[in-house]
Amino acid sequence: MTSPVRALWDAPAATPAPPRRVWRDWVLVGVVPVLALVEASVRPGVAWSWLWAVVLAALAPTLLWRRRHPLSMLAIAFTVGTTVGLVVGGDPQLYTAAYFLILLYAVFRWGSGRAMIGGAAIVVAGMLLTFAASPPAVADVIGGIAVAATTATLGLAVRWRRGALARQLEQVRLLEREQLARDLHDTVAHHVSAIAIQAQAGTAVAATDPGATAEVLRAIETEASRTLREMRAMVGVLRATDAGLVPTPGLAALRALETTDAAPPAVTVSLDGDLDTVPPAVAAALYRIAQEAVTNARRHARGATRIEVQLDVDAAGVRLVVADDGRGAASVDPGFGITGMRERAALLGGSCAAGPSGRGWSVTAQVPRAGWAS
Repeated sequence: MTSPVRALWDAPAATPAPPRRVWRDWVLVGVVPVLALVEASVRPGVAWSWLWAVVLAALAPTLLWRRRHPLSMLAIAFTVGTTVGLVVGGDPQLYTAAYFLILLYAVFRWGSGRAMIGGAAIVVAGMLLTFAASPPAVADVIGGIAVAATTATLGLAVRWRRGALARQLEQVRLLEREQLARDLHDTVAHHVSAIAIQAQAGTAVAATDPGATAEVLRAIETEASRTLREMRAMVGVLRATDAGLVPTPGLAALRALETTDAAPPAVTVSLDGDLDTVPPAVAAALYRIAQEAVTNARRHARGATRIEVQLDVDAAGVRLVVADDGRGAASVDPGFGITGMRERAALLGGSCAAGPSGRGWSVTAQVPRAGWAS
């Protein structure tokens, strides 16, 4: 087989799987026999009209299984119809026979590649046998082929369109899952890391300095409350019918990262420039980058006593630097945190780099104004 034919032959059935049957199918099965009998009674000049009416009425139940077994139902209907046509010496002249096109449509809409090839072969063979038994006019031949081809094409078009929509929805789901994963990682990891560090500090001073222990417990309570608030906000975003009503963290929220408590390292925040000119989406992304960078510094910077967060807004854009004075590794494999920071910056047309700088480690993110103006 040639490559296109092989690809069609191996094509799976349409997904998602079709419904077994719906109420319209029962209506159709109930209406077709009535139409066939009524048409036979009002068109007495049609040859073998009552025989064809009975045949068409008897084959109507094939419509009930056309989605789950499209090739089988098409084969039954066309084989019986062609056989009766060869016996009486002509194809059915009743308009009700047009419902056979629904069976043909179902093969190309729901069937596998093998079913489509088999269905096309059955239809072609039926036409050739009928034409050989009673040669029709050229116009009738062209018309019959055109109608069958149009029906099959319509089935393929609907199938392709529904498949494209399903793939698009799946892509949206994947993007939403990635966004949710980034937000969960940035938010929860930041606060939980702070809680873990405070707990370690409290354990170290519990026996010698009860006052410091109480201060550490208050810091843990504060971080836990922030975690709960942000988790509730994220759940609210997921449940909200209008996500635009839920506020997102801005650049001013970077002040909340600042800490001067007993548990090192201390975090200082410096903001410079006109913060109000930065769009909310850019501000939220930079906030998450800073939050993740501070979390990483707290977790991985050995011996760090200070973390500096510096954000500058100028005519060129925004530049964020998060640096610590600890002993970081010379290089690290990018994990979820670094990957998430780079993705956030890249989505805004900017960049984010992380690596050793001087004594410690630094994360530098830059978002040009061209990135958020486009």
